[in-house]
Amino acid sequence: MSLVSVAPSSPSDLRRRDEILDTAAQLFASQGLRTSLQEIADACGIQPGSLYHHFESKEAIVVELIARYHGEVDRLAQARRFDDGVSDASAARERLLQLSTAIAQCAARHSAAVQFTFYDPPGGASDELVRLARRPPDALEATMRRTLEAGRKTGFIRSGLDLSVVSDRICQTMLHVGLGLFHRYPAERVAPVLCGILLDGLATDSPSNSQLDRSAALTAVKEVIKTWPKADDPDPHDRAAVIHAAARSEFGRRGYEVTTVRDIAAAAGLGTGSVYRVIGSKEELLTSIMREFSDKAAAGWSAALGSDATVVEKLDAVAWLQINVMERFYDEFKIQLAWLRQVPPDIPSIGWSFAAVMRRLKDELATGVRAGDVSIHGASAGLTARCVLEMTWIPETIIRGVGKRNALVHARDTLLRGVAVRRSRG
Repeated sequence: MSLVSVAPSSPSDLRRRDEILDTAAQLFASQGLRTSLQEIADACGIQPGSLYHHFESKEAIVVELIARYHGEVDRLAQARRFDDGVSDASAARERLLQLSTAIAQCAARHSAAVQFTFYDPPGGASDELVRLARRPPDALEATMRRTLEAGRKTGFIRSGLDLSVVSDRICQTMLHVGLGLFHRYPAERVAPVLCGILLDGLATDSPSNSQLDRSAALTAVKEVIKTWPKADDPDPHDRAAVIHAAARSEFGRRGYEVTTVRDIAAAAGLGTGSVYRVIGSKEELLTSIMREFSDKAAAGWSAALGSDATVVEKLDAVAWLQINVMERFYDEFKIQLAWLRQVPPDIPSIGWSFAAVMRRLKDELATGVRAGDVSIHGASAGLTARCVLEMTWIPETIIRGVGKRNALVHARDTLLRGVAVRRSRG
């Protein structure tokens, strides 16, 4: 049975219900599930009792938001055939851009729902919420794959690429527009930049795998990765290590906001009092976890960008770093998403500076353009740098599905070489 309460019986009820959903979506997108019903009611200018007239619980609102998101995704996948009428390369490019932009706009409209699908529902969640939160966008990926296949028939998309992987990558990249990294930019500006990188690549020349494999930047990053400890189970007698591992897993699985010290204690097989005595507060635990992660990631970035290599080779090395981060520190990556919201967690700086990374990326890209190694068109330096950062991340599903080496080749195809047949860049 649906968690949404009795259907509204009047136009005014429908309007108020939509207002509640829209307001809740804005609050969830910026604050996560820690947002209370009282905060939602206050933002709507109504009493909590009036809110309960439309929704029986906060979970009912979350269910409706995710259902609305999936409904729009399904309508987008079925509304029109993006592979119809693709007779030449120009039409193929336009259809891919149209579909990519529509996905990005959908993700921006449903930012909160997109975030919910990245985490497990809270403990005790209904079967309906669990099902909705874990549902993949299969129909959307099928539509993207057909569109790519139509483009390949025109000679626009390169042969030798696994279009199922490429469609997964494009769809996830566009859905990430709803996660916060691009919240200052409208989706219709972001999507063409991301799509341009995916189709045409950043590299002016098409670098070979053997050339990139020999770069000083990749060698430097590999040396940093060797220093990372293996992801072994913690010593059961080391309470701090056990709590640390349990917290990392729970924060990554549930999201920081809704994870309690009680949840961490249960996962660690300890009492809540033991957690407080050994670690301190939840905020202190999060800071410890993320500082350790950020130090390792920052060392990899410094090694790549500080190497004696071209900008293209440095970006390739960063992609390899991110692949290994996703494999080794996936929980921390998901926790890090909170820092990309408009209202990040109220904890001290963890050392990894997003602003510093953006500055360095902009400088490197400008250097690559001046050297003639990198080709960038039609976007500000700030937006381009954010898009490049997004494109260095390979979705965990792809890494798990094809392996790290093939994921690196895929990153080279979608970040550096592009999946479209090369045109003159004169």
